[in-house]
Amino acid sequence: MQITEIYKSLQGESTHAGLPCVFVRLTGCNLRCSWCDSEYTFHGGRKMTSEDVLAEVRRLSPNGGLVEITGGEPMLQERDLVPLMMELLEDGYRVLLESSGERPLERVPGGIIKIVDVKCPNSGEGGTFLPENLATLTAHDEVKFVLSDRTDYEFAREFTRQHNLAERVTAVLFSPAFRKDATGARDSSHCLLDPQALAEWMLADEVPARLGLQLHKFIWGPAVKGV
Repeated sequence: MQITEIYKSLQGESTHAGLPCVFVRLTGCNLRCSWCDSEYTFHGGRKMTSEDVLAEVRRLSPNGGLVEITGGEPMLQERDLVPLMMELLEDGYRVLLESSGERPLERVPGGIIKIVDVKCPNSGEGGTFLPENLATLTAHDEVKFVLSDRTDYEFAREFTRQHNLAERVTAVLFSPAFRKDATGARDSSHCLLDPQALAEWMLADEVPARLGLQLHKFIWGPAVKGV
């Protein structure tokens, strides 16, 4: 499989935020979100076998723990990825898979925690989520919406309500998008949507969702890669 990077850091998002985590970042994505902060994953990377990936994960986290498979879009490499995920589970790792839900998720092993990033209108990739993937969601999965303005918020609010997401998954996450060219200060001034405004909308509408911030961008800075 084609791998951009494997590294250990703190999980910056989801209900696992703040926990040590090994990230396996696969190369390649067929979407082009307007706010994407990982365009460096679109091309390049290096070929690694599943055995090579497992060896690096074990080196970085020899006693088990949390592993996230991310990208790019990991499910573009489904044929090689599914066996890798099964091996990680057999090794005792707790495994997260971050996917846009644009690719079928039915073959993802049941023990994997899916974090499905449903694209909102202003991402430029709205409408790419496959509705049939709703049937693959389980109680330990999570659904995330990255928001850049009020239009995105209203889409996420209605999608959450229409599909009863709060009753289907562990958490629904509303996260402000960061400017993809953000540098310098480690603060919310780089968010395309002010977290305070988002918090106030969520409170006013009683949305059954959790506001999430990308912790790694506040700890190491918005432009730092590999953290």
